[in-house]
Amino acid sequence: MISGQGSNMRAIVHRIRQQNLPAEVVAVVSSDPNAPGVAWAQEQGITTHVVAPASFSSRREWDTALAHAVQQANPDYILLAGFMRVLAASFVEHYAGRMLNIHPSLLPSFPGLRTHEHALAAGVQWHGCTVHFVTPDLDSGPIIAQVAVFVHPDDTPQRLADRVRLAEHRLYPDVVTWLVQGRVSLNKKGRVDVAGVAPRAYVALSSSESPAQLKILRAGNESSTQA
Repeated sequence: MISGQGSNMRAIVHRIRQQNLPAEVVAVVSSDPNAPGVAWAQEQGITTHVVAPASFSSRREWDTALAHAVQQANPDYILLAGFMRVLAASFVEHYAGRMLNIHPSLLPSFPGLRTHEHALAAGVQWHGCTVHFVTPDLDSGPIIAQVAVFVHPDDTPQRLADRVRLAEHRLYPDVVTWLVQGRVSLNKKGRVDVAGVAPRAYVALSSSESPAQLKILRAGNESSTQA
């Protein structure tokens, strides 16, 4: 589900196809008819549904139409990838444990909007992104994985956002891969376990200005790779 460029959606589609994962993006649902991600999905032969709030006379009608669009696709999982609308609690609860979101901060720090501005204003040394299960409370569901990105002293919100976005494009496809492999589960404490992955799997951008160099830390092993 998207509202704009759908860059994370594109990264997920590319990962599925490049690695021949036994998975398919069955539909893309957008809240904006002009979202570039919709046109891209159509070019890829992916079914699209546009459910724009402005097309409905009430929030309830929009909620109903959105639920119908998702039901038509009959997905195993719902992936929020820059969907900029608050979902009805009943919708979220219906897909509990099957709906994921990516948020541009290291939750629980900086929920909501303008996360990069807030991170710089707070003077944190590390920022990043989080993939988590969705609950009715905003940006507060169980965390699946996070990516930490070093904050440079001379960063601007845009420069920081660009590096975080690069990390998002690595993390979300990784989480989708784990889902397809059946490695993600919720334990009795309501926390997420990922088989074969350390409890906190960070992918940190190096201090280099080059956004292509990623330093990957997982399960106690360290390696570097080019994005």
